[in-house]
Amino acid sequence: MRKRKMPNFIKNPKTITPIVVFAQFSGTSLWFAVNAVLKELQPLFPNSHHFLGNMTSAVQLGFVCGTLCFAIFSISDRFSPKWVFVFSGIIGALINLGTLISIGNMALLLGIRFGVGFFLAGIYPVGMKIMSDWHQKGLGKALGYLVGALVFGTSFGHLLAALDFHFAWQTIIIAASVLATLGCISIALGITDGPYRQAIGSFRPKAVIEAFSNSNFKQYAWGYFGHMFELYTFWAFIPVILQHYQSIHPIKFSVSGWSFGIIGAGILGCISTAILSQQLFSSRQLAYFFLIISGSCCLISPWIWALPFEGFISILIIWGFSVVADSPQFSTLISQNAQPDYRASAITIVNSIGFAITVLSIMLLQYLQALIATEWLFFPLSFGMIIGLITRKKVANSSYR
Repeated sequence: MRKRKMPNFIKNPKTITPIVVFAQFSGTSLWFAVNAVLKELQPLFPNSHHFLGNMTSAVQLGFVCGTLCFAIFSISDRFSPKWVFVFSGIIGALINLGTLISIGNMALLLGIRFGVGFFLAGIYPVGMKIMSDWHQKGLGKALGYLVGALVFGTSFGHLLAALDFHFAWQTIIIAASVLATLGCISIALGITDGPYRQAIGSFRPKAVIEAFSNSNFKQYAWGYFGHMFELYTFWAFIPVILQHYQSIHPIKFSVSGWSFGIIGAGILGCISTAILSQQLFSSRQLAYFFLIISGSCCLISPWIWALPFEGFISILIIWGFSVVADSPQFSTLISQNAQPDYRASAITIVNSIGFAITVLSIMLLQYLQALIATEWLFFPLSFGMIIGLITRKKVANSSYR
């Protein structure tokens, strides 16, 4: 049988990138869909405790388990990343709709969030795999746009909640699932496997060990882990930050609107580093620079509450801009220093460890909420920056011996 010839536009990286970026945004809108409607959803579970932390931890833990399974079975190495993305996104969208029937059943809701997180493992890291299969050069720029799409998807629920259309929480949940499905359709119809893809048959734990024996790979992996210690916990607790400021100052503002604005500032951060990595600075310089900026925001966080609203919001926007700006650059550095034959498995393992760290970080802040004042709650997140910088120095020194 004669193989059907694909249209030229499907083979062009310049047209592939916007399709994958849209699909990434659409698929990751499932990530924080419940967080965006916590105010309306939490009263329906009156006996629940630590609702915010539990909801966020469940989806993160699902992602960790998903990435481990995808890595162990080499799913995105053995099978077409395109179809892994499509099927994962559709299944995740269907599971997300289960939120509509979970009212009063906390165990069911936690299971639904875990399931969504599990299949997000076939969207976020697989999206990066698709990009790396299409871009031999300019990967930092491509991943910058891709992580920007993740940021937009993460904040999208907050945007819907902030719009003055009085959406019911059910509408926001349904919208996230519909959007994720549309993204999958765009991938199914708009792209094919990239020219730099290498299909591998099985998972080799030794390959991961070998990846971490590479001093450059290990350095950037630890930088990524430090970055992840801060990122999702900051995103999850942004409404807490804004609500606490509102409680100590006689000022009214939209918590959902500003949550979207602060998280969404990261889109500009990702795009900026994507452009700068092509013109002025290396991915390494940008990654550690923004790790320091966001970590510094953690360090000064106990003293920002007394500022007027304009100053307070400005710092949060800088924080939101920088907290994710380093992500695509660390991902690029990890991808470039991974063993080519098992690049997808190495990236997935690093993602899995990174997201496991987010669960610990979220649980830590949830525990500290009962022990310390909110003003000091985000100071410990600076530990991520410290670890990233310490390991950078050690690895850099060892590599010169």
